Parts: sequence; structure tokens; C-alpha cells
Amino acid sequence: MKFTTALAAAAALFAGSFAAGAETLRLSHQWSEGDVRHKVAQIVADEVAAAGVDLDIQIFPSQSLFKAREQYKPLARGQVDMIVFPLSYAGGLRNAYNLTLMPGLVKNHDHAARLNDSPFMDEISSIMAEDDIMVLVHGYLAGGFAGKEECITAPENVEGKQMRAAGKAFEQMLAGAGASIASMSSAEIYNAMQTGVLDAANTSSSSFVSYRIYEQVACFTPAGEYALWFMYQPLLMNKSVFEGLSAEQQEALLAAAEKAEAYYLEEAKKQDSHARDVFAKNGVEIADMSEEAFKAWQAIAQDTAYKAFLEGSPDGQRLLDLALSVE
Repeated sequence: MKFTTALAAAAALFAGSFAAGAETLRLSHQWSEGDVRHKVAQIVADEVAAAGVDLDIQIFPSQSLFKAREQYKPLARGQVDMIVFPLSYAGGLRNAYNLTLMPGLVKNHDHAARLNDSPFMDEISSIMAEDDIMVLVHGYLAGGFAGKEECITAPENVEGKQMRAAGKAFEQMLAGAGASIASMSSAEIYNAMQTGVLDAANTSSSSFVSYRIYEQVACFTPAGEYALWFMYQPLLMNKSVFEGLSAEQQEALLAAAEKAEAYYLEEAKKQDSHARDVFAKNGVEIADMSEEAFKAWQAIAQDTAYKAFLEGSPDGQRLLDLALSVE
């Protein structure tokens, strides 16, 4: 009896040691646990755990490990294993990344998915690889416009208006169309509209809803068949860390990433639909952007945001052409 008990204890001890030996990866991001980007990370963590390959992923949300814009270098250095990260945040380090938040390069979510599987994204991935970084999960989130008194769909609608834009390239484009720019965070849009500082704003679908901008505007232009604002926000991983995993662990991670990416695309579309519904239910006029208006914006972006990008990038024209070639 004592021998059996001893065997059981030894087995338990062995199992405990085996579990304790499971490798743990650390994943950092800036959002709350209710955000779609956290859920993407959680899918990867849960799927890998369920695969039983002795690999755990510990998620650090809400900037609890690193500040939002300061995550790229720690990932490259191996100080963190994975991040969910708007790649344009690192545009100051790699000018090419600024193309992942550029007006008129992506027109809708299905187009974004094709862009993710294109020679353009292969080039972006090659640049990341130079910093020992790889993409696990591709993902774009979209946004739109809201006007305090009238709809913002075409360039002529912004002339003379005080506007907030999401990203430097969008500020350049809007200024080129005749708008005055007021730089501020999405969290400040509501009060700025309430006090008459802003006439219109551009931000993400989720921010439009979470900051209740529908209480301050007459018209909303949601992301639909055509939209200008798309921001690439992938789940990235340190390349050396990935390559140091076993074949089974790598396979589990890639399978988890595939599932998470499909979820990300579906949820991104849902966020746009949800924003449209919330604004409509609150009595806000809904105005969709036409293909003609999209092309008019793209022409202005060509002379402003694209031009500014090319000034900082010897290889920029080739990358821009690759992005624009994706139908």
C-alpha cells in the first residue's frame, strides 16, 4: 500500500515538474480585456494551451508591461515575445510602416485581406524580419467620418472646417482638401465638438461608439464598401523565439493564429456595422462614401500624404506601387 502511494506521489511530482517545465511566452498590448484585439490574443493563447504542446502564453493587457508606442523595440530585442501593435506606431523607425495607416490604400475589409496576402505585405514582413520580428496574425481595423452639422463624404465637404484626423497622413490629406487640423486624442473629440472646437472628426469605428460621438453629430459616414481609414494592427512575434520552439509548438501557434485571423476579420466588419447601427438608432443621418468620392480623396492623398511619405523613403515608390496594385 505504501509502495502504491509512493508511486502515485512520484507520478504526481513528475507531472508537476513536467507542467512546470512548459515554456511561457509573454504577450503585451495596450487595450482592455473587452477589446477585440485582446480577444484575438486570447484565442491564440487558448488554442495553444488546448494543443497540449507545453507552451503557455501570458497576456499583459492595458499597457501593463510596456507603453503602447514603446513595444516594437522590446519585441525586436526579445524583451517580450509577442505584441498586438498598430504597426504605424513604429513609422519613425521604419518609414515603410507608415503605409499601413495611409488614406486610400485600403477601401474595405475584403480588400484589406487581399492586401495582407500580397507582395506588398511580403515586403513589409521582410523589413520586420530585419528586426527579428514576424507576423502571426494579420488584421486591419477601419473607421469613418462624423460631422457636427453636415455629412463628410467627399473632399469638398471639409473645406473651411476644423477637423480632427486619426494619423499624420490623414491630417495631411484633410489639410490638402482645405480643412484646418486640430490634433487631439479620440477621447477628446466629444468635448471638442460640444464646445465648438471641432466641426468634424475622423477616427475608428470602435472609438466613435465608445466615446458616444453620436450625441454630438448630425451625420456619420461609416466604413462600408468604401472607407478611407484603415489601420494595420497585427499580432507580432519575435522571430528567433518562434524559431527556437519545437516543431509541434510552432505548428500549434500557426494553427491558433489562423483561427484568430479569421475571427479578427469577422469582428472588424462587425464593429463597422455596429457603429452604423448605434448612430442610426440615435437619430444620426448615415451617409455612405461612393467610389467617386473615394477616388477624389485618393487623388488628394497622392499630392499630400503619399508625397510626404515618398520624401522619407528611397524605396517608397516601389512599396506604394505594390500596395496600390492590389485590387
